[in-house]
Amino acid sequence: MRLVLVGPPGAGKGTQAEQMAKRLDVPHISTGDLFRANLRDETELGLEAKRYMDAGNLVPDEVTVGMVRDRLREPDTEKGFILDGFPRTTAQAAALGDILDAQGLGLDAVVQFEIDDEEVVQRLLGRGRSDDNEDTIRNRQRVYREETAPLLDYYRDRLVTIDAVGEIEEITERVFSALQTRSA
Repeated sequence: MRLVLVGPPGAGKGTQAEQMAKRLDVPHISTGDLFRANLRDETELGLEAKRYMDAGNLVPDEVTVGMVRDRLREPDTEKGFILDGFPRTTAQAAALGDILDAQGLGLDAVVQFEIDDEEVVQRLLGRGRSDDNEDTIRNRQRVYREETAPLLDYYRDRLVTIDAVGEIEEITERVFSALQTRSA
């Protein structure tokens, strides 16, 4: 199964991706992990990303897309994958479509984790990370809504929306139930 997970920071995408990846026996591919691995291994793309980051600039889509393309060519993705944090924009979604088309593949679904803004604020404040203050969290929420609204429209024919409030196992069951219903 090939899935993309979307949702605001704090919605539980990473936690759910880990649960789902174990159950489906496919890799959980997080863009954060991809960046860290490419930087650590000093790959060509990692070094290119580092140049932008060191200059205080955003890493361009073509570098991020290149990292995802390389990762999706690895043998462990043959049975599928769960993408977490990519795509973030419709341009990245189109690039992902091109990558999959070139392999004769497509996405099975895009899972949107829906959660109330106030719930996210409380979750993230509870983590106790230095970058998790209320102003920063609310700004991330605003950016997420602005970037993601077009993405959700782009994927409307593959979109499965899940209530992301509850116990981890309960949410995981909601995801699999919705995916099963969708494929039936």
